[in-house]
This record gives sequence, C-alpha cells and structure tokens, in this order.
Amino acid sequence: MPTRGHFSEELKDLKADIRTLAEDTKHALQKAITALHNSDVKQAHQIIEEDKRIDKKEEEINERVMILIAKQQPVATDLRRLIIAIKITTDLERMADHAKNISKATIHLGEDHPISIHPSIKEMAEVAFDMVDIANKAYEHEDISFAHKLSEMDDIVDKKYGEMIKELLELTANNPDQIQYLMQMAFSARYIERFADHITNIGEEIFFLIKGRSYDLNE
Repeated sequence: MPTRGHFSEELKDLKADIRTLAEDTKHALQKAITALHNSDVKQAHQIIEEDKRIDKKEEEINERVMILIAKQQPVATDLRRLIIAIKITTDLERMADHAKNISKATIHLGEDHPISIHPSIKEMAEVAFDMVDIANKAYEHEDISFAHKLSEMDDIVDKKYGEMIKELLELTANNPDQIQYLMQMAFSARYIERFADHITNIGEEIFFLIKGRSYDLNE
C-alpha cells in the first residue's frame, strides 16, 4: 500500500490541478467576454472547441480521485478532501459551460448586430474573475475567511444582473425589432450570473471541507 507521504503528495498534486482548472475556466470566460464585445464569431467557435479540453480535464481529475479513494480508503478530513475535489471540479466544468454558452450567444448575434453590449456584462464578469481568484486562495489555504468574501461578491453580480435585465425589458418594449439581439445579451448576463453562483458553491464546499458541516453562504 502507498505510504502516507505518497498520499500527501497525491493530494497536493490534485489540489494544484484543480487550481489550474479554475484558471482555465476563468480564462475561458475572459475570452468569451472579449469575443462578445468584439463580435468575434471565429474566436467564439474556438472557445467552444476548447471547452472539450476542460471537460476532459474534469474527467481525468474525477478518475484520479476515485482511484485514490479505492487505494487509500481515507477517512475524516482526507475523505472530505477527495469528495470536495470532485464537487469543485464539477462546478468548474459547469462554469466553463457558461463561458461556452456566451460564445454561442456571440455566434447567434453575428458579426454585424445592431446593439451595443451592455456595460454591466463586463462589470459582472470582472467581479466573477476576482471571485475565481479568491476561491482559488480559499481552496489552496483552506481558509473560510476567503470563502465568506465570495457571498458578498456574488450579491454584487446578482444586483447588477437584476438592474440590467430591468433595463433590457424596457429596451425590448421600445425596440421590438431588436428583441432577438437583446435576448442574447440577456442570456449572456444570465450565464455570468450562474458562473458566479457556482463559485459561491465552491466557497460552501470549502467551508464543508474545513468545518465538516454544510453552510449556506447566501444566508
């Protein structure tokens, strides 16, 4: 059976891979937002294609976790670390899917659409980028103080999203010929809002890892 030291190294490598996956997910959203603003349909197609690599990485991490559980039969905190690794990886994969969905919206809008991208799109995304960085720190250091910050930042994203949707509803009422375009922008905002929700989930998972009990950061 592998030694305890070997198991600790496996856990360390696993955590590093998950942090790298989080960075990949953030970069996917960054590229998706840039493509949306630039009406870059070619880049949007590339982002969709690159999402397959993130899906594969999620599968590889989950398979490694299952092998570690089978080989080591961990208990207590170590078992929580492996369970949380799967949960966090799943959230990251879904976050990448939202970046992919924004790219699909960019393709639907096309290269010559008649609307301007609402400034809240970028503002929401910037908060989401910072949330990924904080979640990574929370996971690396197993620090719930970082995790608590995620809830406050998620509230900012939710507020901006609500305000933006209200404005878009008014625009659709006055510009019925642009509804199909405005809807794609609304969808994109929703994808960012969901992206941020998954980061909040990660914060809750880190809390469970550290405290051994569930906690709703939105309470």
